[in-house]
Amino acid sequence: MFKDLVLKCRSYRRFHQEEKIELDTLKELVDLARLSASGGNQQPLKYLLSSDPKKNAVIAPFVGIGGNPPEGERPSAYIIILGDKKIREGGFGCDHGIAAQSIMLGATEKGLGGVIVGNVKRDELRPALSIPEHLEILLALAIGKPKETAVIDSIGQDGVLRGYWDDQKVRHVPKRTLTDIIVG
Repeated sequence: MFKDLVLKCRSYRRFHQEEKIELDTLKELVDLARLSASGGNQQPLKYLLSSDPKKNAVIAPFVGIGGNPPEGERPSAYIIILGDKKIREGGFGCDHGIAAQSIMLGATEKGLGGVIVGNVKRDELRPALSIPEHLEILLALAIGKPKETAVIDSIGQDGVLRGYWDDQKVRHVPKRTLTDIIVG
């Protein structure tokens, strides 16, 4: 059921780094993004893929995954979503958000997990990966075999939305109720 896939698709930050992800798997995930909606059907997004440990080591310092996982718990792969300014000038709307979610749902279906990262040191990442100036760095997706469990909880009496770790190292992610978010 699709809802089960959405429930399993959490933002994971710790991975079994030794679990290799093949480049073909990343291409399959990007193909899901390619088939997704695009504003005006302009399809301005491009993707930089990495499943190579050496290239991942170049990318990692510039992609802010919460708490910066230690060696052995880092992602096995990255997908950098780029916007081609030669195709669309003046912004990319929500295309990259749609693409990122399609990729993450596909990763979840394959037993993988990841996190969508907007906290990217773009000015440092561009030269490190020789990304041309006409390609705007929009998002980074860190992907791997999750080394953590995440569960959805209701928001407590205190109204705190920040996730937390329990004694069993399960990450709890509080969510608002459906009635809290529907207006009118």
